[in-house]
Amino acid sequence: MDAVELKDLASIVGQEVGVSDWLEISQERVNLFAEATGDHQWIHVDVERANREIGGPIAHGYLTLSLIPFLSIGMLNVTGVTRGINYGSDKVRFTNMVRVGKRVRMRQKLIGVEAKAGGVQIKNLCTIEIEGEDRPACVAETISVLYGA
Repeated sequence: MDAVELKDLASIVGQEVGVSDWLEISQERVNLFAEATGDHQWIHVDVERANREIGGPIAHGYLTLSLIPFLSIGMLNVTGVTRGINYGSDKVRFTNMVRVGKRVRMRQKLIGVEAKAGGVQIKNLCTIEIEGEDRPACVAETISVLYGA
């Protein structure tokens, strides 16, 4: 999508603003996330047991969610912004597990824009898809506040 000025964001509400490239979910990424969060549940980090009992290790749901900022890079180019902050998320759902070795990508749709605390609050619908699967891994509404000059 072409760049849009901060003052004109409301004109694109309802539009898909981008689709990311595919990103492979490696065991190393899962292990690093486990280390960072302290979530060492065997379904994520014990490859032998996960292979034996559930067909292979799976990524943490919150790892999938945490990829949203990375996957959204370059999707919505808003000009006239001096800073932006994450404000939160609504309706986060993990609708399918991501097996290690699979690739994911994200579709982002702008679903809301409103004035907020001296800035503009935007809400995006983020859908993280799994290559070759019908059901997405994660669907989340993310909220950010953008500030202009």
